[in-house]
Amino acid sequence: MPDADTRMFFELFNEIGILSQLSTAVFEARLPEGMLVSHFSVVNHLTRVRDGQTPLALAQAFQVPKTTMTHTLAGLAKAGYVEMRPNPEDGRSKQIWLTDRGRAFREDAIAALGPDIAALARQYPVEHVGDILPRLAELRRVMDAMR
Repeated sequence: MPDADTRMFFELFNEIGILSQLSTAVFEARLPEGMLVSHFSVVNHLTRVRDGQTPLALAQAFQVPKTTMTHTLAGLAKAGYVEMRPNPEDGRSKQIWLTDRGRAFREDAIAALGPDIAALARQYPVEHVGDILPRLAELRRVMDAMR
């Protein structure tokens, strides 16, 4: 691969990283005290994909150590957003289930971003988002398949 292509991919990853930092800061400012984007991400994943997953499956999905996921899940359980139930297929592990409070947390968190998104939309046209989104989703699918 030519150097110019490598640099372009690096610039892409760099921009995505900066966008991630900026959006995380905005989002965490709107979350309830003690909650982080990592907490929201797990709840969002369980909503989008399916709940009833094991902590190990979640750790693998998020590419984090199981201990990190266990810590995140403990915070979610303490807040009442998830409950851990015994896995009927394997008595040694647990399954993670969303509670009604967890589903409400997700919806409230998304709604809390409304003013920030409205301010952004005044500066960056929604049409641009519509143009970028399919390309980013395609890149995510390619990279996900590579792991």
